[in-house]
Amino acid sequence: MNTTTLVIVTHPHLETSIINKRWVEELRKYPQKYTVHELHKAYPDGNIDVEQEHRLIESHEQLVLQFPIYWFSCPPLLKQWLDDVFTYGWSHGSEGDKLTNRKIALAVSTGIKREDYAEDGRYRYTLGHLLSPFETTFRYCSADYRSFFAFYGQENAPGEHVPGAEEEPAKSKLEVSALEYLQFIDNL
Repeated sequence: MNTTTLVIVTHPHLETSIINKRWVEELRKYPQKYTVHELHKAYPDGNIDVEQEHRLIESHEQLVLQFPIYWFSCPPLLKQWLDDVFTYGWSHGSEGDKLTNRKIALAVSTGIKREDYAEDGRYRYTLGHLLSPFETTFRYCSADYRSFFAFYGQENAPGEHVPGAEEEPAKSKLEVSALEYLQFIDNL
């Protein structure tokens, strides 16, 4: 088994992204540590090669799902990927052990401010609450869920940004985020 981390990147417009694109650029500097797998590039038609995905996951020790928050969840292709790839007999079930004890984490970007993701914030739920279906899925598959890394945005009013579009943060904040992201993965 490869000791690198497989990072599944799901962003339909990665080339125009600010945060996710920068994270991918940083990951690609260390191919001996991180394998970047862009779902929209690999499957532009949405037809996922499940066997290939199984082999890819099995060849890595750790798995990180990286994506922008879309409607308080993940982009549709990542949901399809989870539905297609996490199959009975492979990821779960009496003989499904391929995710057992595998370290899995999330890396998400969101246009919304951190304080709005609070029980007393605008949306009444923390980001952790919103991401709990992922945690529950990973635990159901007996994986070792290691939490999430997040980049929070600066949205002042609901819908003021185009969905999926990211406002450019201060350069130093973006650079610090990229370095902290790699530290997060390295400490899984």
